[in-house]
Amino acid sequence: MPLQDADQYGAFIQTTQVWDVAQLLDVDVSSDAFKELLVRLYQQVNNIANILNIKDTGQYQLSEFVNGQLFFSNPSLSSGTAQAPEDRQVLRKVINFGTLPNTGTKNVAHGITCNVTTSFTRIYACATDPVNKLYVPIPYASPTDANEIELKVDGTNVTIITGSNRTGFTITYVVLEYLQS
Repeated sequence: MPLQDADQYGAFIQTTQVWDVAQLLDVDVSSDAFKELLVRLYQQVNNIANILNIKDTGQYQLSEFVNGQLFFSNPSLSSGTAQAPEDRQVLRKVINFGTLPNTGTKNVAHGITCNVTTSFTRIYACATDPVNKLYVPIPYASPTDANEIELKVDGTNVTIITGSNRTGFTITYVVLEYLQS
């Protein structure tokens, strides 16, 4: 798909570009045909760069990371405001939360500078009990209230609240994705 259709279809690039090697070998480097070839090659390389730049990056770092996701422009901005509206980059940060609490609350500082323009787009986690080979998504909903696990974020901390002893889950990664404008 051409880049202009990315809003509707996602980021894809044509994979059937065909270059006839025999024709390339016969092209006179001073000819218009060679100039056209260079233009088409530059356009193809530019398309690849544009598409790669808007793909979601599959890296999960402990530090703030621009992940390639784009959100619509800030609704408070318009052609009449000092700042022009433009798509907003999503930041990702992973928090190595450690062991889940025993029927209670645990806070871990996330280190994100939150202000009036900060908004979270995704907050999720997964915990691992390596001894019993158990894995649980967080937040976790259960028909038994005591088994539920709550996940929330404020301006300073990531908070996980457990209704039962979950200290066997010693590895917990929390993924935060957010906007700063």
